[in-house]
Amino acid sequence: MDRQMSPAGYFDSASCDIDAFEKLVACTLHRQEVPNADRVEANIPIYRIPDLAPLLEGRENRRRLMSEWAAVLKDLSGVLVLEGAYADTAQIDAATSVYDRIIAREKDASGGGADHFAAAGANDRVWNSLQKLCLEAPEVFAGYFANPAIDAVCEAWLGPNYQMTAQVNLVRPGGAAQQAHRDYHLGFQSSETSAAYPAHVHDLSAVLTLQGAVAHTDMPVESGPTKLLPFSQLYRPGYMACRLEAFRECFEKTCVQLPLRKGDAVFFNPALFHAAGANRSSDIQRMVNLLQVSSAFGRAMESVDRHAMCLALYPVLLKRMGEGGWTMDLVNAAVSACAEGYSFPTNIDRDPPIGGLAPETQKQLFLKALGEGLAPEAFEIELRAQTERRRAWSAKKRDPQG
Repeated sequence: MDRQMSPAGYFDSASCDIDAFEKLVACTLHRQEVPNADRVEANIPIYRIPDLAPLLEGRENRRRLMSEWAAVLKDLSGVLVLEGAYADTAQIDAATSVYDRIIAREKDASGGGADHFAAAGANDRVWNSLQKLCLEAPEVFAGYFANPAIDAVCEAWLGPNYQMTAQVNLVRPGGAAQQAHRDYHLGFQSSETSAAYPAHVHDLSAVLTLQGAVAHTDMPVESGPTKLLPFSQLYRPGYMACRLEAFRECFEKTCVQLPLRKGDAVFFNPALFHAAGANRSSDIQRMVNLLQVSSAFGRAMESVDRHAMCLALYPVLLKRMGEGGWTMDLVNAAVSACAEGYSFPTNIDRDPPIGGLAPETQKQLFLKALGEGLAPEAFEIELRAQTERRRAWSAKKRDPQG
């Protein structure tokens, strides 16, 4: 039996073996395994994008390079750096100027928002920086995302027709480090929720997204660039292990940080153990645009109006529960077929992950209302408020003057 899996085919804290993990992250990336890299530093291959321009042109050359990047992300160290991804950093500066305006405007309006793995107020976030940049400065957006290297690494991991999203993170001097974690999808769930998914879904989660970060400033190590643990994405029960103290201690002892320059980009498997570092500098405003790229296949086959379904079903289930004829197993099954059970995608500006890693789901609201015996009219009010919070950010609400 696989010692990383319980007999039932699920991972839990008992599935996690720190000795096996330490042996795994002690692996070495050999230079011959990454022939197109300029060099390897701390088990991380560095690709000089200006030198790779010929490989980014033409279908066959591009596929050879993408195959190498996919192998790094999946089977090797799990992380790579695109050095000089933006040869013309004027594109970076133009986007930074727009993001600075957005940060100032949003702080004036709300005082700052919640974060996933750091305390609110420790940094400044621009949620959905992708759409906000496009609508506020489409010419800047065009120059920023017309980047063949970034397009190629996204396609290397996810295939064509990927879905781009982005969030700006600005960490000021004194900003604290994050805790070690894995990322979206399962990385944004609680331990209890993650343990409810079978082991093969833990394997699947990592191939549905790609994590990236574009440096908007020079980022020496003292400014706190991301702490990374090469090869840690290979540890199958890692979505459970990353929350355990022994594994976090191992991360802190063995993680690496690489300095980045403005215009560099780093991409990594979302299952890689990582955490933003502490900004120990006295004067560096560390800004990165975090790219959260998703597979085109992360969609249902049909468009379903689950809001309307919930309004129709709620009084029926409330009546059945009141009559005492239905167990909670029956109720849960009916609600699961009706309500949206996942927190994302959402509008994190209006629907932040307060009190946890993810906002309340439609299913959670439905079951909570049933448990409280909420009247259908009161449930409708709460459901409509939740639906409005999740609604996409509207261009009509932006300040055309910037």
